[in-house]
Amino acid sequence: MEFDRERVEASAVRLRECRKRIEPDVGEIVNGWTPAEKEMAEACRVPPEDIAGVVARLKLLQQILDEMPPSPKAHRVAAFNSLYLTITERVAAHLDGKDVVDRQWLEVLDVEFARLYFTALSSWGVPDRDTPDAWEVLFRRAQDSGVSGLEAAVLGVNAHINHDLAFAVMATWRRLGHPGDGPQHPDYLLVNRIFYEEIPPLRRRFANAWQLEIDRCVGELDDWSQRVLVRTTRAMAWEQAERLWELQDDKEDFARACMVIDRAAAIAGETLLRGTGIVRVLWLTMRAAAADVWRKVRGRRTVRQLAKA
Repeated sequence: MEFDRERVEASAVRLRECRKRIEPDVGEIVNGWTPAEKEMAEACRVPPEDIAGVVARLKLLQQILDEMPPSPKAHRVAAFNSLYLTITERVAAHLDGKDVVDRQWLEVLDVEFARLYFTALSSWGVPDRDTPDAWEVLFRRAQDSGVSGLEAAVLGVNAHINHDLAFAVMATWRRLGHPGDGPQHPDYLLVNRIFYEEIPPLRRRFANAWQLEIDRCVGELDDWSQRVLVRTTRAMAWEQAERLWELQDDKEDFARACMVIDRAAAIAGETLLRGTGIVRVLWLTMRAAAADVWRKVRGRRTVRQLAKA
């Protein structure tokens, strides 16, 4: 595979500059997991070995995060963790189903996927450890009340799929062999179906008042667009894993490619925040205009009714 190092380096620089330009203002940034540093470190210390261990670990993290500032059950990482727990429980329930081709492969993928999340959690706030940029977008807003629970959950999904998933697929191949688009690929796609089923109710669970109002208005269109997004991003993660697999023997090129993936995912996260802000402004403007028109129509009706009387 031909790999243009200078081009990749230039892309990484541009991505970092782009993120700085679009990054919304962030209030006071609290690095680490104060006041639960010890609890978080212990919860992430030993990686789980199976999907039951992943579920148990996510439940423990949920208890810790729900008690952290700014107030009980208002921590923004807790919103993503809750969504992730629900999805993982659904995957666990499907493991012994007849629609799974290779149970071991799907379970190992889930475990490797979760380990990357736990690694990111444990690295945040540790001076000599780097947290992926993609996760930093969420973590640095962990106590930001200006970010809704829905936005926080979306930031976590973005980091976990657009950054972690390709590396989780690679880790699974390293453990079980590289099948390419072999018999295990349908199991990978099975998770898409779980997302399709779970994302709409989860989205509405985390949505605030204005987001729920938009959801009611667009109806199934929003669900359809998110199914397309899930399918596209997870397909891209598989393709990235294939490309990274070809680069893994060249440590320098592999590191450059990893950096580009990380920074691109971070930009996607920042854009999601800015994008939902724009949507909110447009929606409130439309509501104000519609309300004004409605008041005028009602006023004309009242005048006509009085004239007839």
